[in-house]
Amino acid sequence: MITFPKVFFAVLLFTLVSCTGGQNSRQFITGDLVIFHAGSLSVPVKEIAGAFKKLNPGVNVLLESAGSVESARKITDLGRKCDILASADYKVIDQMLIPGHADWNIQFASNEMCIVFTDRSKFAEVINTGNWCDILAKPDVIYGRADPDSDPCGYRSVMTLQLSEKYYKKPGFAGRLAAKNLNFMRPKEVDLIALLETRSVDYIFLYKSVAIQHGLRYLELPREVNLADPGFANFYSTASVPINGKEPGQKVIMRGEPMIYGVTILRNAPNRTAALAFLEFMLAKDNGMKILERNGQPSVIPRQNPRYDQIPASLKQYAIR
Repeated sequence: MITFPKVFFAVLLFTLVSCTGGQNSRQFITGDLVIFHAGSLSVPVKEIAGAFKKLNPGVNVLLESAGSVESARKITDLGRKCDILASADYKVIDQMLIPGHADWNIQFASNEMCIVFTDRSKFAEVINTGNWCDILAKPDVIYGRADPDSDPCGYRSVMTLQLSEKYYKKPGFAGRLAAKNLNFMRPKEVDLIALLETRSVDYIFLYKSVAIQHGLRYLELPREVNLADPGFANFYSTASVPINGKEPGQKVIMRGEPMIYGVTILRNAPNRTAALAFLEFMLAKDNGMKILERNGQPSVIPRQNPRYDQIPASLKQYAIR
């Protein structure tokens, strides 16, 4: 019988591990990976996490959904630890987490505002892009929206109202609608779906991607007001909404612009190795971004990034200097 020294087996094992390379080598990544994410990312991020875990069975992916502003405040105000924050508005990361809690922010996907309803909604058979303002303003029509202080969808809903007032030439429209049905405002946009399904409201302002993911009926809005078209960036910037800032009593002005999602790894991330591996997978065209686009959230990768030098080397390919 031929025997081999122990050093032979050690070298052989090292060679086998080294040759696998790339994604396969990540089967050795372990531990909890905590991801705070926007409610509108719930469906695609869950799918991305499932695909990632198949390649990395040692990682326990823990997903926590909330409005993006609320998610950021869990970190800044409550001292909650997480590895990744994915926001429906990249500005939430820029304004609330950088530089105190994060160093960089990669912009990765887009979306658009729409009005969601059901066949049982009042005036569902006649609503269109020309009359929706009048229908939502009717006293017997109830609509819901997200809270601007908790969720970008909330302040984007108000921006949509402001832009619509100008686009449709309806003086005072935004103020009247913003003051209507306040008891049907919720912390994040996906919470509104239950109100719609139980017929508590007739209409909700929602992201198009969420409507697609849940098979809901929706009215597409003109490009001038849906916050999706870079060609109308100057017009979008005429809309603004104050929200609660980092400190009690402080207000931050959020200005309209084409909606872009952002993602970062926190400076004190407990599992940075797993977080880097996850974002490499999520931002890759044939992996996570393919899932996002299938769920109605088009990729904007790569975009120019003012903090390009701070981005980890393995993620620089998803941004432009």
